Amino acid sequence: MAGIIDAADFVIRFNDCRSYGAGGSRTDAVAVCNTGRPAKAMLGSPEWRAHPGVVSAGEIWSVRDPETFAAMRAPLAVSHPELDDFCDDYTDAFTAFCADTGKTHVVIDKSVHEAVDASLSAFDPQPYVVPSSGMIVIAEVLERYAEAEVSLAGFGHAGWEWHPFAAERQLVDSCIAAGRLTRLGGKMLVSSSHGA
Repeated sequence: MAGIIDAADFVIRFNDCRSYGAGGSRTDAVAVCNTGRPAKAMLGSPEWRAHPGVVSAGEIWSVRDPETFAAMRAPLAVSHPELDDFCDDYTDAFTAFCADTGKTHVVIDKSVHEAVDASLSAFDPQPYVVPSSGMIVIAEVLERYAEAEVSLAGFGHAGWEWHPFAAERQLVDSCIAAGRLTRLGGKMLVSSSHGA
């Protein structure tokens, strides 16, 4: 799929760009978890900052709305006390990184999170903490580029236990059935985001 991916008009990779190489090299945007441990690890990693995908990207997309995650802190302290740093917000640090490296910083709006939660509810998901970064980015892309042909590669809908992956698979399949998305190769591949 590398050649197909590199021939696309716009390529979004996730977090530490694990798909880079085998999944091509073109990287126009890197979508990042801007809260919790993933954000802290990326920002503190010279390897992440120097990764060719990150370096070549013109945009960094922060997938977690700071206001939404701030509101989640108190309920999560009761329901999932082990996630005590899950809502730690690093959005400003990604803004600074983008300013230092000449990149555009996009923070995906709260309305996208709300719309994804509403769409997932139709598929009766098991209790979950948040949708995956991949699902948030898919919704953002479909809203932002409504007329574009959007293809997915590397979405296996598996990973962190507190993402609603079964419902997300159903939602993505419904978008495919409606002609809004395609999967490269027509099949699910191993997840490159690992529930990030």
